[in-house]
Amino acid sequence: MMTTVSKTIDIKEKTLNVFTYFARPEHISDQFEERVGMTVVPMDVKAGMGVGTTFRVIGDFDGKRLEWDCETTEFIPEKKVAAKMIKGPFKKWGITVDFQELGEKETRVTMTVTYDMPFGPLGAIMDKAKFAKVAEKGMETALYRVRGLLEGNGSIPVYITLDAYRKLLAEKEKMNNAPVSTVLTKILEKYSQVEEVKN
Repeated sequence: MMTTVSKTIDIKEKTLNVFTYFARPEHISDQFEERVGMTVVPMDVKAGMGVGTTFRVIGDFDGKRLEWDCETTEFIPEKKVAAKMIKGPFKKWGITVDFQELGEKETRVTMTVTYDMPFGPLGAIMDKAKFAKVAEKGMETALYRVRGLLEGNGSIPVYITLDAYRKLLAEKEKMNNAPVSTVLTKILEKYSQVEEVKN
């Protein structure tokens, strides 16, 4: 029995910028409330987080820890990102984020999650209706927070702004697409050298 939870929000920002943000699964997990406690860990990253990228989702849903591995199945710049579970507790789990350009600085984002609850002990423990409510509330909050961030009026503790992220990607390219952590380390090293020279 598949369950579908879908939420839509309009964001006053260019579709490219909105897409760039959503294309990083770990950014989205930043926006889920602590109560849902979601973490996304990229595992095998393909070019530009495209099709074939795998990542692990670790979530604490209402006191129950769930982990599952996903793979990006669709990646259409400024239009759509989709991923599905390849290993984990659900019988099936998939997420799709659709982007629709409404104007030069207006984008409609629709996030849809479809899943089939597991059989066995986990399925019995987790109340299906309650899980759907928790998932829906989490998605709604996440979308509002992303909107706040991208429209520049959010007070969200996001570790990197879109502008900084773009600069980081440019540096990453210069460094033969080294991992983001390596690029950040290099930038911080340069920064500390500059600080030393100043002092």
